[in-house]
Amino acid sequence: MFDHPPRILFLYGSLRERSYSRLLAEEAARIITELGAQVQFFDPRDLPIYGSVPIEHPKVQELRALSLWSEGQVWSSPEMHGQITGIMKNQLDWIPLEIGSVRPTQGRTLAIMQVSGGSQSFNALNTLRLLGRWLRMFTIPNQSSVAKAYNEFDEAGRMKDSSYRDRVVDVMEELYKFTVLLRPHTAYLTDRYSERKATH
Repeated sequence: MFDHPPRILFLYGSLRERSYSRLLAEEAARIITELGAQVQFFDPRDLPIYGSVPIEHPKVQELRALSLWSEGQVWSSPEMHGQITGIMKNQLDWIPLEIGSVRPTQGRTLAIMQVSGGSQSFNALNTLRLLGRWLRMFTIPNQSSVAKAYNEFDEAGRMKDSSYRDRVVDVMEELYKFTVLLRPHTAYLTDRYSERKATH
């Protein structure tokens, strides 16, 4: 049906051994893979603090290459003190608006998800949506917030059947559709006068 499967990059915001933001991302990746997408994960371990090393650092280059590879992205963060984690923000800080004449995020689709240990919240999602706008991404309307995440995954790390999982399926379906629908039009939609003027 398509020239190639939609290429989706997953970023998550925790280094814990049983990281619920990672488990949520892995569940979402299984769902969108079943829909026909190709997925890649970036492991944030060993990514230095932004600005502490040259951009030639292997982990920085790996992250930027994956962002360029992607057509869409999924960001999954815990909520910590009413915000996204530093692990999550550090990854996004390393992805610039442009690398030379190449823009590694502009025009890509984005789905956002969060987990929390308490009641349902949307603070991390609001920040992720703001960051998606600043990185000039098409953030889809739907989103996922999983409250009391420790109750929502089994021992094997699979998400239990629930309304929370149903929402994750909805979000992945929507991301898949938006990515495919926008694919032929991305260059036109992101063609800006100010950028043409700067180029010429």
